Amino acid sequence: MRTLRMVYLPAMSEPETKDASTQELIHITIPVGILHCNCTIVGDPATREALVIDPGDEVNRILDLIGRHKLNVQAIVSTHAHIDHVGGLSKLHRYTGAPVLMHREDLPLYQAMDVQAAFLGVATPELTSIDHLLKEGDILHWGSCEAHVMHTPGHTPGSVCLFVPKEVGSVTLAAPQLFAGDTLFAGSIGRTDLWGGSMEQLIDSLRSKLMQLPDNTIVYPGHGAVTTIGNERYSNPFLQT
Repeated sequence: MRTLRMVYLPAMSEPETKDASTQELIHITIPVGILHCNCTIVGDPATREALVIDPGDEVNRILDLIGRHKLNVQAIVSTHAHIDHVGGLSKLHRYTGAPVLMHREDLPLYQAMDVQAAFLGVATPELTSIDHLLKEGDILHWGSCEAHVMHTPGHTPGSVCLFVPKEVGSVTLAAPQLFAGDTLFAGSIGRTDLWGGSMEQLIDSLRSKLMQLPDNTIVYPGHGAVTTIGNERYSNPFLQT
């Protein structure tokens, strides 16, 4: 099991904007871009170290939030390489200097950004280098917090979810948390008709990995509303046998 320790970076100072928090963590989620991808900032309130997950667009808004909370971005994590989740990677990396993390299996998808952009009829976003290649079992640390990387192929070959246990170092949460990307939604699952998608792999990822998590795990999907593993286990039509 590999552990990645991120580099400390100086905080930025930017104007204030609306924020949200959950339990003892700084937790801010904003929908960005034309497809309303949920970009999430998760920070340690003591050290002000943070992760940014899926900065798909509207990087100035993300930077405003980072500056308001005086956060030091330790890593920028891509749950998968669809354009609506990675469009802002390059700009955010340039402004923060934080390393960009992605699973190896999604590199071809990321490098074909021009094809994705043409499919949506939008401009091709600038690409950046990928600093760390994620894999199953990696542990990401920021401050007293940690997230366990779960490789969940199906929506894309390199889709990952980040699982944050209830008790991590000095931080105790009300419940475990899962940042699910487009693998699992409230009442639905990720589509599999795009590049590299596989319904068979997706169902296997859901049943063999996500459905093994505690029912009270709070799920933060890549689009739409928050849910729990328990809610999806018992009511999601794609998970009923």
